Amino acid sequence: MAESSKSSGQENGEPQAQKKRENYLDWEDYFMSMALLSAQRSKDPNTQVGACIVNKRKRVVATGYNGMPDGCHDDEMPWSRGEVTDTESKTSYLCHAEMNAVLNSNSTDTTGCKMYVSLFPCNSCAQIIIQSGIKKVVYLKDDKHDKPIYMASRRLLKRAHVKIRPYRGHVSAVQVKKVKDQSTNQQPQV
Repeated sequence: MAESSKSSGQENGEPQAQKKRENYLDWEDYFMSMALLSAQRSKDPNTQVGACIVNKRKRVVATGYNGMPDGCHDDEMPWSRGEVTDTESKTSYLCHAEMNAVLNSNSTDTTGCKMYVSLFPCNSCAQIIIQSGIKKVVYLKDDKHDKPIYMASRRLLKRAHVKIRPYRGHVSAVQVKKVKDQSTNQQPQV
């Protein structure tokens, strides 16, 4: 009888030890999911970008998303696409996710950190990434690969020895379902 209790994983009447859950997010999926979740804060009607900065100990240092600068009310700013020289285009005003993530790190040192970002960084963001000491960028999408500002970005990052690579995980989107307010049967205001 003692032999059968050992083979079933029980000793002295103790329950069998449970195994860890197997369908959990690995680190790469976790951090890209955080970048994608941050992107959902963006009010940009065309492109929502999120970034997540992680240190060597796999701790989140900061997150950011593309949006208007603090103090600039979203409803009073333009959201149409256009050239940087166009004052009625969002391009002249919008802060990119990478910039916001670096600025949101407050006093935390970003030297040697890794950035997960949902869209490959432009040349201005590459400058900020380099100056902040980030050493690796993992990106989800690179839709604008052949545009000059993204070619310049690659050149800058390469010259500064910042490693860049595509995301190799299993997450392509993060969906958050809002619950209805039971008292009014409406979606809550966020």
